[in-house]
Amino acid sequence: MKRIKIATLALLMPVLALAQGWPANYGGVMLQGFYWDSFVDSQWSNLASQADELSCFKLIWVPQSGNCNSGYNQMGYTPVYFFDHNSSFGSEKQLRAMIQTFKEKGTGIIEDVVLNHHNNMGVGGSWVDFPAETYNGVTYQFKSTDVCANDDGGKTKTWATTNGFSLSSNNDTGEDWDGCRDIDHKSANVKTIVNAYLPYLLNDLGYAGFRYDMVKGYSASFTGEYNAAANVQFSVGEYWDGNASTVMNWINGTKVNNVIQSAAFDFPFRYTVRDAVNGNDWSKLGNTSVMANSSYRRYAVTFIENHDTEYRSSAQPQDPIKKDTIAANAFLIAMPGTPCVFYKHWQDYKSEIKNMIELRAIAGIHNQSSYSKYRSNVAYFANQVTGTNGKLMVVVGNTAQVTPSAASWVEVISGYHYKYYLSPSCEVAWADVASGEYEKAFDVKLVAVSATSGAQLVYTLDGSEPTASSAKVASGTKVNIANSCTLKVGLLKNGAVSKVITRDYKIEPFIPHTATVHLKDPSWPSVYFYMWDKKNKELNGTWPGSVVSDTKMVKGAKFYYKTVDITSKDYYFSVILARCSWKTSPCNMAEAAMSPWQATSTATAW
Repeated sequence: MKRIKIATLALLMPVLALAQGWPANYGGVMLQGFYWDSFVDSQWSNLASQADELSCFKLIWVPQSGNCNSGYNQMGYTPVYFFDHNSSFGSEKQLRAMIQTFKEKGTGIIEDVVLNHHNNMGVGGSWVDFPAETYNGVTYQFKSTDVCANDDGGKTKTWATTNGFSLSSNNDTGEDWDGCRDIDHKSANVKTIVNAYLPYLLNDLGYAGFRYDMVKGYSASFTGEYNAAANVQFSVGEYWDGNASTVMNWINGTKVNNVIQSAAFDFPFRYTVRDAVNGNDWSKLGNTSVMANSSYRRYAVTFIENHDTEYRSSAQPQDPIKKDTIAANAFLIAMPGTPCVFYKHWQDYKSEIKNMIELRAIAGIHNQSSYSKYRSNVAYFANQVTGTNGKLMVVVGNTAQVTPSAASWVEVISGYHYKYYLSPSCEVAWADVASGEYEKAFDVKLVAVSATSGAQLVYTLDGSEPTASSAKVASGTKVNIANSCTLKVGLLKNGAVSKVITRDYKIEPFIPHTATVHLKDPSWPSVYFYMWDKKNKELNGTWPGSVVSDTKMVKGAKFYYKTVDITSKDYYFSVILARCSWKTSPCNMAEAAMSPWQATSTATAW
């Protein structure tokens, strides 16, 4: 160990003390802003266009944004470049604009950082032809000697010896993965590159923090070391393990100067919810997780679904939550830790999830809040969580069997297999339909949450501040919203109005229409369209779909086409255009053109 001068140590310690892995008493909710192959929905420009609505999340985790040099759409998990961020999700210019747009809304963007492995440059190259990159006048390049000695179970070593290359003398410090070259984090060159890359993400591109991919692949100590050097506020590792003790051991392994440097995804929490929902036993929600441990819940990033567990297709069913998705989200968002909502769930339940996030904030629940079980049964589960402003109770399952005292709890939202209650001490006016765009008129229930007996509500529909002389109603009254408007509701107690909340509603009827996908005649033996919608319903038969024979001439060119009914404004479908030599032959994915397309009001898609 090198001798360090005391003066230098005195300068370093305050910096290291700031790098704490995840903030204490943090109340924000995170969104996973992508799913597998979400190359349309997660385009940087598309995410940025939704900033007003998505800013209910304080963090958004996005795909790895570096250039993968693949020539086709890539999710980013086989990285090639660290300092070139033109990816399948948009240009670097669009990335920077998206990050800045969200920053102005108070939302931080979390980068998916892949340090376990690195890919070579691809076509015509060797296993270790890593590109040289120059940033701020300094050139960085991984070498063959940065590859772990036992990479790919020794196959890389055999190849290297045959082709005149040398690998590192160090074995991998974690699990092996044969998709790319596993990088030796003991290497001084690797440390130099990573310690330039991470500050570049934070200080140049403007990311708020990191989601580390596949941290089982290398020692936890390196995550701690890198985070301490970069001084990152938000860091979460993908330590994929269902054992809470094992995940907590990894968290401890990130310590620098005895200070934890990273949170971890709470896979035990995820499996607890999956087992409860899929197994029809809500009592299992009380099982062990990182979040359940009061000493570690600060570092628990909880979730119930992600891109590796979601249902993708009949060929890739994976391990999804099979039902009660919104009830599972209700439990997730009510509990301590930092909840991470899956993008598909957000798309399906925007209004309800907005309500849950707002009620979490009203109660003042944060990642270190305490909670206790209220009721538990195979048929239902109820927890009461204590926030800084009051208490929130979440009930899931058969909610009719749980009836909290009306003197202690006020029901604020309910849906399929879930309910939320607030304690009267929260002192808030509430409207149970979140701001947003709706297709038709609806009723919104106004609720007074107050310790003052007989508290009433006053409201306006024109955006003006309610006063004691505004329209007055009792708690529980429903108000019909027939047109676009701004609703403001306040508590009326002893002649004074307080705790005003605002809802912006836009009523925009949806007009059903069709969308048509066209393919210019590729001179294939047969043209197959394999199509599926947002619910993974197959629209043209199972893979490889069905032969499309409908054609039309457009400006002298022949096009194959298929028309789909668009039944709602958030409906979308994806299509793979495939070639087969004959109907019974297997269609190779390598021969298919990936063309996901999101339906809008446009009648025809090309």
